[in-house]
Amino acid sequence: MTGSGAYATLTGSELHVLARGLVNTGIVAVACAGLIAPVVRARRAPTADLWLWLLASAAAVLLGLHFFGHYYLQLLPPAALLATGALRALPYDRTITALLTSACACALFLTWGVLAPRTDLDHARRVAQAVSSRTPPDDPVLIWGMHPETYWLADRAPATRYLTAGLLTNYSGGRDGGRVGERYAVRGTWTVFRREAVSAALVVDDSRGKPYAPERVRGLRRLLAAGYEEVGTVDGAVLYVKRR
Repeated sequence: MTGSGAYATLTGSELHVLARGLVNTGIVAVACAGLIAPVVRARRAPTADLWLWLLASAAAVLLGLHFFGHYYLQLLPPAALLATGALRALPYDRTITALLTSACACALFLTWGVLAPRTDLDHARRVAQAVSSRTPPDDPVLIWGMHPETYWLADRAPATRYLTAGLLTNYSGGRDGGRVGERYAVRGTWTVFRREAVSAALVVDDSRGKPYAPERVRGLRRLLAAGYEEVGTVDGAVLYVKRR
């Protein structure tokens, strides 16, 4: 947070961040639909510590103003404990209603998890297959994108410690392009990146039109121009091999 003020700022991405916050808050509300009313109506006194825990977790979700979905997981333990106490105090018929509502929410999210397309994972697998077919096992590679799992899927070592373009461009801040670029990187990262990246036998530009594409990042553009040549594409990602 102190190394990159651009990571915390909302400038240029206000609507983007607001929309993500509202959508993910709504998703959590639907997941807890059967428990919200019992918890709100509960009058049991020995829950002040749980409410403090819940409020502290909510404050942590707000901190940084990113609202990524996994940030909301910290709300669930105190919410579950508050709901347990609330359900014990409910009449039988209301308990059944709460449980049925929760069961429907579980069925909804289970169905979503099973049937929703895994486009990012499928893309990473296709790119990984191309990387492994074009490089021997001992060659380090550079994948310029936001999917570090591609290294693992390809079974290839990364050429640099920066496994995504995030710290180098601020794109990992979840912004929509207003403050994305080399000048918003964490201080000192590009010096290290330039020193390490030249060891890559293969470079994969997996930006696919995102704000951190080479045409908007001079450091990467220079790296490619100085020592690499384009040899093909796979699922929108551009492959470059070291020029001989």
